[in-house]
Amino acid sequence: MSKIKPSKGAPYARIIGVGGYRPTRVVPNEVILETIDSSDEWIRSRSGIETRHWAGPEETVAAMSVEAAGKAIADAGIDAEQIGAVVVSTVSHFSQTPAVATEIADKLGTNKAAAFDISAGCAGFGYGLTLAKGMVVEGSAEYVLVLGVERLSDLTDLEDRATAFLFGDGAGAVVVGPSQEPAIGPTVWGSEGDKAGTIKQTVPWDRFRAGDLAELPLDREGNVKFPAITQEGQAVFRWAVFEMAKVAQQALDAAGISPDDLDVFIPHQANVRIIDSMVKTLKLPEHVTVARDIRTTGNTSAASIPLAMERLLATGEAKSGDTALVIGFGAGLVYAATVVTLP
Repeated sequence: MSKIKPSKGAPYARIIGVGGYRPTRVVPNEVILETIDSSDEWIRSRSGIETRHWAGPEETVAAMSVEAAGKAIADAGIDAEQIGAVVVSTVSHFSQTPAVATEIADKLGTNKAAAFDISAGCAGFGYGLTLAKGMVVEGSAEYVLVLGVERLSDLTDLEDRATAFLFGDGAGAVVVGPSQEPAIGPTVWGSEGDKAGTIKQTVPWDRFRAGDLAELPLDREGNVKFPAITQEGQAVFRWAVFEMAKVAQQALDAAGISPDDLDVFIPHQANVRIIDSMVKTLKLPEHVTVARDIRTTGNTSAASIPLAMERLLATGEAKSGDTALVIGFGAGLVYAATVVTLP
């Protein structure tokens, strides 16, 4: 018989606060068109994007995270010292080590909270939310801060017609705490590594460091391009439209609800056409509010779901207690979907 004492966590977990930060600089499509042969109409029709936010020099991954996290902690009605763990999902923090989560935890004034980064691309928020739920229920932390944050403008090739218009910067945060009733459903998550090449970094860091001009992409002036994110648009679109609708339905089934029971749908903000196709495939009723934050925020990868959640609540399009389906999907290819009660 085991001598280990059982954990004393909460019976369930819930999102109790949300916050977001969007950089001050707003970038319209006209700026993107300075470096690619396209049109505003084409960008809007292909992606739905009209503007995006790009971070300035002082709006670092850590700085944006601290702003978003501060709002989420205040919204939750707790003190930073009560945060037991900080989970940060990002692919655009350029220091391999230490994790940016440790810097964020310190700047927020937590009491030596556990802190770590995860890399799960556009599904990162869902991965972090699942980890946070487990910590609260298991008892290793009473309150967990989950952040999705990106400075994707640093990883954008402005000469790449397929991706130059897609990406934006920002940070979204939620606080997960104890609950007496189920408020974060079972997570349906996974990966399809055989498709990893459809979304990737153009050049690995070791090849970039080697600087072999014969092996590296060059810009119009003949300079080596900084590594950027590239994707096979049509392959990703087909996968997201057909496969992720199935995952979303599985998350509904796992939570024991039907589309009619939903109030809000918050998918990863990758492309309006993908969002609209998923709505149609899932046969969501007209009363379901659908997040389309991508129009003015762009694709912010791990930050997109919490940013969209924060905006829906701030504008009144969604309200506290609403039942929401959230799903993230992207590089890896990875995905995560669950049903939550909004804070």
